[in-house]
Amino acid sequence: MSPPRILLCGDVLGRLNQLFKRVQSVNKSAGPFDALFCVGQFFPDSAEQLEEFTDYIEGGGGRSQIPLPTYFIGDYGVAAPKVLSTASRNSANLGFKMDGFKICDNLFWLRGSGKFSFHGLSVVYLSGRQSSNGHHFGTYSQDDVDALRALAEEPGVVDLFLTNEWPSGVTNRASASDIPAGFLDTTGSDSSVSELVAEIKPRYHFAGTKGVFYAREPYSNVDAVHVTRFFGLAMVGNKDKQKFIHAISPTPASTMSAAEISMKPPNTTLSPYTLVVDKTALEEVTKRSTASVSDSQYWRYDVSHKRHKSGSGEGNKLCFKFIYSGSCPRGEKCNFQHDMDAREQYLGGVCLDFLIKGKCERGPDCNFKHNLQNEGESHSRRRRGSENDNGNRSKECWFCLSSPNVESHLIISVGEFYYCALPKGPLVQDHVLVIPIEHAPCTLSLTQQSNSELVKFQNSLKLYYKNRGKEAVLFEWISKRSSHANIQVVPVPSTKAAAVQDICNLAAEKLGFKFVVMKFILAVNNSSDGREWLKTQFDRNFSFFYVELTEGTILSHLVEENENFPAQFGREVLAGLLNMPERADWRNCALGKDEETKMAEEFKKQFEEMDPNQ
Repeated sequence: MSPPRILLCGDVLGRLNQLFKRVQSVNKSAGPFDALFCVGQFFPDSAEQLEEFTDYIEGGGGRSQIPLPTYFIGDYGVAAPKVLSTASRNSANLGFKMDGFKICDNLFWLRGSGKFSFHGLSVVYLSGRQSSNGHHFGTYSQDDVDALRALAEEPGVVDLFLTNEWPSGVTNRASASDIPAGFLDTTGSDSSVSELVAEIKPRYHFAGTKGVFYAREPYSNVDAVHVTRFFGLAMVGNKDKQKFIHAISPTPASTMSAAEISMKPPNTTLSPYTLVVDKTALEEVTKRSTASVSDSQYWRYDVSHKRHKSGSGEGNKLCFKFIYSGSCPRGEKCNFQHDMDAREQYLGGVCLDFLIKGKCERGPDCNFKHNLQNEGESHSRRRRGSENDNGNRSKECWFCLSSPNVESHLIISVGEFYYCALPKGPLVQDHVLVIPIEHAPCTLSLTQQSNSELVKFQNSLKLYYKNRGKEAVLFEWISKRSSHANIQVVPVPSTKAAAVQDICNLAAEKLGFKFVVMKFILAVNNSSDGREWLKTQFDRNFSFFYVELTEGTILSHLVEENENFPAQFGREVLAGLLNMPERADWRNCALGKDEETKMAEEFKKQFEEMDPNQ
């Protein structure tokens, strides 16, 4: 089946004659198209254009007919309250309709925020503009933003993201020659949209309101392998004749292979929004304590009116991140409740909106429970579902410092975010693991602050090995079923270090894949550029393997869904290089506890001068 063909346009401003004349022309020459999506203000600016507009809205079978399914999000302007109020009362529009409220034949209003599938494409939208005045139409609410952040946690790739206003900072890292003349980021831009698009990571993002056309170079995303393409569209019938309509025909991400979706054009830049986040965090640090930095990135709901802990202020708000995923990157520093009971109810099938907000707009159409489980049911479900809960898993995890199962005699250094330990069954002497203290399945998803500490650990180990005539090879295997991340650091003789890349490529060839290779020029005590690049290659929907070699070379591979990739690839390859294939299995190298303790103490003594935590 061929990909859907979509038209997108900027602010319509009620100029439907001009819009649909252009649509019919494009449809005739390059169509047929399946739909038209409109971003920016859809309704007229003045009463003078109202007659033309109402000819289509109220025309029925008259002369003014809408030629193809048309969806809009700019629900403001003259006559918007009247038209939209009427549509809201229509019995056909009752319930939770993410795919649009019908206004008339072929015209649909995307209200608030939501996500729906269109011809296989995953479409997400935020309707209206940011406002604190609480207007019923034309603005979005905090609940709309929170709902999209919930959707961002779901698996799968979003194909289209539609917003009215541009994301603040979208021109960061972009080519200056492509930025529209007279561009002002402060007008018609929205920082909430920036935060959302960085979390949702769509393949295409379209916005209006600025009155200019802008096609930004593709940019890479953090924790996802695909790129995002942003388009700002001009208003219909603008005097400068800037482009107000754009056509695309994207293959749905759900039908693409990992190799297809991870392709990056040569002009791809880093994400413009990582700069926004870094600057914001820096400003906030100077204003308030570290504990409250970047709270806006952790969406909350006020639950003071429900059964949860009583009190006032932030104590009455739940951490949505914790309820949804079972963990929160802020940990104990989070200012909001990590309510395990609320998470138990959610895992037991209770509707998330009902649980957190006390209501659910879906009503009878919702597939989840609108009542709380009793204590017995909750306890029973908790026993059945304990393996899926991060809190319970961490008590049994080998790598969690709070777990009674942790092999504490192997620990050699402990920092704020990471610790180092010798592995059970080391491949060679001085084989080390670098492990996050947080119970997290992947080091690439952790905070920038923790990443800085990781780089210090890595650099210290590299120097330690170099002083002994060896080079460090670092690798991490990130399985979709991973529980607690760890980076393996293995010293190899300097004389064999240059051969590591060749033997990795040879092993990859035998398995039927090729590594993505990137070379970085390493500054003194800095390998963070490589880590940032790895984040653009990683996608949490796939398993992932990478190895960091000497001189700044990184090999990475995104593992396809049904690909047979050996979990011990890194260790097996190095065992072959070092002519010790029998040590590829760690169980063949297991030692007694007394010997392990002696090795750890000896390593600590020799590593002490370079240990960043001393």
